[in-house]
Amino acid sequence: MRVTWWGHACFAVESGGYRVVLDPFDEVPGFPTPSLTANAVLCSHEHHDHNYRPAVTLEQGGESPFAVSAVETFHDDAGGTLRGENKIHILQAEGLKLVHLGDLGHPLSPEQAAPLMGCDVLLIPVGGYYTIDAAAAAQIVRQLQPRVTIPMHYRGETFGFDVIDTLEPFLRQFDVGLVRYLDGPTLEITDQTPRQIAVPTV
Repeated sequence: MRVTWWGHACFAVESGGYRVVLDPFDEVPGFPTPSLTANAVLCSHEHHDHNYRPAVTLEQGGESPFAVSAVETFHDDAGGTLRGENKIHILQAEGLKLVHLGDLGHPLSPEQAAPLMGCDVLLIPVGGYYTIDAAAAAQIVRQLQPRVTIPMHYRGETFGFDVIDTLEPFLRQFDVGLVRYLDGPTLEITDQTPRQIAVPTV
């Protein structure tokens, strides 16, 4: 399984030549609007920085290797009354399970966490303000015990919304030996990929 970060909370996930794009965006400071091709698009919720479907040209044909399911959650810690609902997507292929938390805004209940437990890849927001913050994200990582954790939805030196936090408060929650900085945006995942916090670059 091949996972590529396109900035913010946007990822392309590929298996067997089939590509799914998650949460394409528009108007996120410091990131160009993606221009991607894919077989399918999944959006966690209907905000412009997660649902910009015109960024993706859909290709027809090919049978999807992915089993896709979802867990319903909220964009805030007030039952969705502040920012609405949020959908966690689960993609399974090649015996691997990938979880994209979208703009999760609250801790996970045991019922919500159950289908996510022990996933191979966890894509998790860490910047706070609109989503869970660093401490809450770290607690979810400990709860779910993924093999590979990829943080998203944070502010860097040249990108991201001013009101969200940087990556460092999240990384400080873990042993430095777990953190792996990638040379680019893409990570190949197999059943042999070691446990890590993977930080892609764009």
